[in-house]
Amino acid sequence: MKRKLGINASCLRGISQLDALSMIKAAGFDTFFTGHFESSEEVGAIKKKADELGLVYEFIHAPFNGINEMWMPGLGYLTMFDAMKQSIDHAAEHGVPAVITHVSSGWTPPQVNDLGLSRYDDIVLYAKDRGVTVAFENLRLLGNLAVLVDRYEHMDNVRFCFDCGHEHCYTKTVKWLDIFTNKVCCTHIHDNMGRPFDDKTNDYDSHMLPFDGTYDYEQMMRKLDEYGYAGPLTLEVGQNRPDYQAMSPEAFLATCYERIKKISEM
Repeated sequence: MKRKLGINASCLRGISQLDALSMIKAAGFDTFFTGHFESSEEVGAIKKKADELGLVYEFIHAPFNGINEMWMPGLGYLTMFDAMKQSIDHAAEHGVPAVITHVSSGWTPPQVNDLGLSRYDDIVLYAKDRGVTVAFENLRLLGNLAVLVDRYEHMDNVRFCFDCGHEHCYTKTVKWLDIFTNKVCCTHIHDNMGRPFDDKTNDYDSHMLPFDGTYDYEQMMRKLDEYGYAGPLTLEVGQNRPDYQAMSPEAFLATCYERIKKISEM
């Protein structure tokens, strides 16, 4: 199955997401995503340039620092809640189809509770009214995510963002694609060295380029094909290591494209 190939616009060290778009297009990519912006004008400028280049603005990744506040009493959740709604507003205004969000953070987040569920209800319904898809991303805990995906099973605008690197270093024994099958609407593709099963202290989420770690991409592609996923294969990487930083932006993007192209042909 032929799929579009994408990358995060923040992948280049010291280069803005707006300025990176021309280089991303020149490297051969079809799609991209960005992080959250407080300014609608910034999102609009990126969308305008993407349209001029013929790039697809796939989704906005909502902020997640402080995501556990969504499950906690008090008004501390409002910063995160309002930022999620702002990402949804920007997506709706500028024709970006989806917003990706985390559910919780860390190995011991707050338990799922009615208060948090009511807040996510508000987010999901707000996005539905604005014509935007909300995709929940896998991190460390199966249960927290499964509750939300199951809760909104019959809502067409609620989907799942499959992050293969998170699967590898956080939940190696949980095969997310077998669980959420036809709910997948987008991917985060990167690599790492996995995690010892008895280590829940260190964070091995290193966001290496594919094939610099130990993830099994052939298995991933078999599952994506089996469950009929036809969306883009999208890298979530950056020049975060000395060997990557030694590359020019053009060389780094060329390597990124070569790696994701190799995966797409499996």
